[in-house]
Amino acid sequence: MPNKTESGSDQGVTKPDYEGLVRFLIEPFLNDPQSLCVNSEVNQNKNKIWLRVAFDKSDRGKVFGRGGRNIQAIRTAIETAATSHNESVFLDIYSDAPPKSDDSDRRGRSSGNSGNSRKRNSAPKPAPKITKK
Repeated sequence: MPNKTESGSDQGVTKPDYEGLVRFLIEPFLNDPQSLCVNSEVNQNKNKIWLRVAFDKSDRGKVFGRGGRNIQAIRTAIETAATSHNESVFLDIYSDAPPKSDDSDRRGRSSGNSGNSRKRNSAPKPAPKITKK
């Protein structure tokens, strides 16, 4: 049994295992939990931690969730654990493919419509006929 009679303000307080927490929160979303890779880096002041996570690309949608809700909940849980110990934690997600820029995607699909990216599926409507009475 550990001896907790040491003097100091850190008596009985343990630092959270951020890598273990990330694994616990992300593994249920993965088809192959063995594909999860977690790496952490702590700066010299011991108050900032960077967590880098990589996993199979096919599980990306499940981990992020609809509208990013799952990943935001994971980040909130990690930040809450860090805040209780006066630390800052940053979670980075890595994938195989580099992120696409919206500008490069639009330039590739340019059809000379000068900003109008919607395609018409039907022929334009004829002008209404004006009759004199």
